[in-house]
Amino acid sequence: QVQLVESGGGLVQAGGSLRLSCAASGTIFKINAASWYRQAPGKQRELVAATTSGGGANYADSVKGRFTISRDNAKNTVYLQMSSLKPEDTAVYYCNADLTAYTGAFLRDAEYWGQGTQVTVSS
Repeated sequence: QVQLVESGGGLVQAGGSLRLSCAASGTIFKINAASWYRQAPGKQRELVAATTSGGGANYADSVKGRFTISRDNAKNTVYLQMSSLKPEDTAVYYCNADLTAYTGAFLRDAEYWGQGTQVTVSS
């Protein structure tokens, strides 16, 4: 079964750093585009960072210069390095990816979401 599993969330003081990981498991052929979203209590889910299959990256204005999205294609893993964290970064962070995976003998593209990982930044 294909799935995305996030890890690396936790409690950190303002100004600190965390690195989130999103590992794709199952019969994965490759990760195409991948993104990190977050959702704070009472707010809509928002896009934080995105990377294309070619390695390009885009960021929300609120995290530019502080967050870095990267990928290790050999490990089928996407990362989000978060630095200079602020209390307003507190949210559940979700990984989203367009994966090419085997279904039997066939390759199929599909979008997947991880289960989310909590990031809490204390002031």
